Amino acid sequence: MTDVLRRGRASLAFGFFAQGVAFALLVTRIPAIQNRYGVSDALLPVFLAAVPVLAGVGSVVSERLVRRVRPSRLLRWSQPVVLLALLGVGAGDRVAVLAVALAVFGLSVGALDASMNMLGVSLQRAYGRSIMLGFHATYSLGGILGASLAWAGAHWDLALWVSYLPVVVVLLPAALVGSRWYVDGDGGGTAEETVGKGSGGAGAGVGFKVLLPLCLVMTFAYIGDSTVSNWSAKYLQDVLGSSEQLATVPYNVYMVTTLVGRALGDFGVRRFGAVAVVRCGAGVAAGGFAVVASAPGAWVGMLGFTLLGLGLCVLVPQTFAAAGRLAAERDGRPGASDAAVARLNVFNYVGFLVGSPLVGALGDAWSYRGAMLVPMVLVLVTVVYARSFGDQPDRYGGGHERPRTADVGRGSNGL
Repeated sequence: MTDVLRRGRASLAFGFFAQGVAFALLVTRIPAIQNRYGVSDALLPVFLAAVPVLAGVGSVVSERLVRRVRPSRLLRWSQPVVLLALLGVGAGDRVAVLAVALAVFGLSVGALDASMNMLGVSLQRAYGRSIMLGFHATYSLGGILGASLAWAGAHWDLALWVSYLPVVVVLLPAALVGSRWYVDGDGGGTAEETVGKGSGGAGAGVGFKVLLPLCLVMTFAYIGDSTVSNWSAKYLQDVLGSSEQLATVPYNVYMVTTLVGRALGDFGVRRFGAVAVVRCGAGVAAGGFAVVASAPGAWVGMLGFTLLGLGLCVLVPQTFAAAGRLAAERDGRPGASDAAVARLNVFNYVGFLVGSPLVGALGDAWSYRGAMLVPMVLVLVTVVYARSFGDQPDRYGGGHERPRTADVGRGSNGL
């Protein structure tokens, strides 16, 4: 079982990494995609909004699917579809092709995000200690690599399909091979051994009202994240008077500090507990927004965006972990977490959709400095809900689930 869990953890980490690469390659080449297909400025927001909306649909559908098939099977086939859809975006030559490719990308990304986090939550339960932040750290690492590859493609003026094809050729077969070692909710079998058993309506007893605090935290976290990704460059250049080159730095710094925070975050959860880590992360993120809003110049503003990376990075992984634990405790089975994770994942896209327009509208109607205070207040609300991230303290980090008796020895032997 030790080897099963190790292989499952490594293969799932690679899945997170591959998804980070693919998503970054898409979002960082939006200007090139617009130019290739001749999409107007008026039509572009429709295409961009369609992706998270359809991803939300894909996540909802995943909640139904995991009642009949294992999440490992859903992940095994959704990841190649995401990669092929990315290649379709780069290889098409008509707007209709772009629309179809983005639709497929959005739907499959929703299923992929949901199933990846389902497996991550169940693996954490089998291990009996915090490992979710590590999975999201590999996603951040993939995002950095994908953004770097996108920069290289833009720098050398490569066609989109030329940039995307080598990535797909490498990642797609690697993801399929790695999927052989995915470990499902019971921690007791690979995808090959457990496929077809289904989840038996997992999580059906966990209602929206129970998950509401975690749904709000997920939404607020992604409002903060989308604020940084969409507005950091414009804010530094237009409000704080930086150069165009310097304005590209904050998001890169944000990505790096997100990676660092997630790589170290599991140790913090094990030592201090999930509740303390979430409260600390929310406080640091709120402080980052405060620094950004009051910054007298570009360098202080960059400090604020650095703090945002360190603070926001812990919220999303811990929210998924808390939802999975809550569902398993109420239902009595580890597989009960799957549907709860799928429901929670929808609010990832809600926050992404709300964040950028909200800050833009407030910036135009009021001021961009004032607009930065709104996500600050929303992130601070997370402190109020932090108690939803844990229950009684235990030796696995105050607020993490105590592993089932059957799991002790599976994931606790030094893994």
